[in-house]
Amino acid sequence: MRKSTNTDRANMAKLIPPLSILGGLVIWELFVKISGYPAFILPAPSRIAQRFVSAAKAGILWPNVWVTFYEVLLGLLIGCAAALVIGYILAHSPVAEKIVFPYVVVSQAVPLAAIAPLLIIWFGSGIRPKIVICALTVFFPLLINILVGYRELETNLSDLFTSMKAGRKARLIYLEFPGILPVLLGGLRISATLSVIGAVVGELSGADAGLGYLINISRGQYDTALVFVALIMLMVIALFMYGAVILLERKVLIWKIGGRM
Repeated sequence: MRKSTNTDRANMAKLIPPLSILGGLVIWELFVKISGYPAFILPAPSRIAQRFVSAAKAGILWPNVWVTFYEVLLGLLIGCAAALVIGYILAHSPVAEKIVFPYVVVSQAVPLAAIAPLLIIWFGSGIRPKIVICALTVFFPLLINILVGYRELETNLSDLFTSMKAGRKARLIYLEFPGILPVLLGGLRISATLSVIGAVVGELSGADAGLGYLINISRGQYDTALVFVALIMLMVIALFMYGAVILLERKVLIWKIGGRM
């Protein structure tokens, strides 16, 4: 009986998020109808759904979704690769860390929206500056997590590898990379959503494709429903990236998850 009760409670708990979203949409729809706000100020969810269908049929939605998704994915991969390489160097060279890290910290004090126009001037208005902005957005949190992961490596295991005279390559493959992986994937969860923000910042600064470009065009035409459609698609991309990282974490860290069960 207890197992059945716990299962029922778990199933009920799973229904809470979708029911909460559905309730919010119903309240939104009723509020718009009662208040009488015009659609260019606050469109109702039903109108946004209609605009989604019309934009998809017109062929203006999915090409822009793909451009933004491509920027996010490539920027995340480049930012992750750069953080891994630089994090490895800084973790093994205190002198390099003291030289480089102040520049990394200072670079985070400058808003990306301020340097996005410069990157567009340097790299053009194509896809490259957006990928660079995405990579810069995810780089810092990943770098911090990687350095924390290196510092939290178990001293006993490190001493064991030293006593066995393991080479740098063996230490990296069998000790360091598996050791920092939980922290790295934790940072990747955050970075997966931040990369979407980076792509949109770049597109809003100047682009001829992407969801940020679609938002710019839509707000200029007072097509607020299409703005909401673009925002919803950005949320979907962020949720997809976050879910992909969680799935990767479950596959890669199955030994850690299994140890908790």
